[in-house]
Amino acid sequence: MDKIASFQVNHLNLLPGLYVSRKDQKDQLIVTTFDLRFTTPNVEPVIDSAAIHTIEHLGATFLRNSKQKEDVIYFGPMGCRTGFYLVMFGSKEPTEIYQLIIEMCEYIISFEGKIPGATAQECGNYLEQNLPMAQYYIKKYRDELLQNKRFVYVR
Repeated sequence: MDKIASFQVNHLNLLPGLYVSRKDQKDQLIVTTFDLRFTTPNVEPVIDSAAIHTIEHLGATFLRNSKQKEDVIYFGPMGCRTGFYLVMFGSKEPTEIYQLIIEMCEYIISFEGKIPGATAQECGNYLEQNLPMAQYYIKKYRDELLQNKRFVYVR
């Protein structure tokens, strides 16, 4: 079997950033998958499950209500728990969604109240939420993006 694109990125050189993981095209439709890498793989601890779950709920809510909501297909955590994937319609570059991601971070950092979708009727694991830790990780990620603007994988 062919090695998938995400396994071709050298995770020993990967730092937090906003990267294009892949672009897929079928007929005239192009889909871009972004790698929102929050932590340095195999160096920093991974994001804990409750915080990653809260970021997923808040991030998806923000993105699906944003001015680019028609382009958003999916937002969710990586299995390795070092970041998130954002899948969008169109051939896009990190610079085109950078401000959207900063705004998502600001939304989560300032969020107070009940986590959207965190009821037994709406979520299969609704009790596993941790807003303070989600805000810690998202602030760390936002600060990293503002400081370094890493948009290209180091191969």
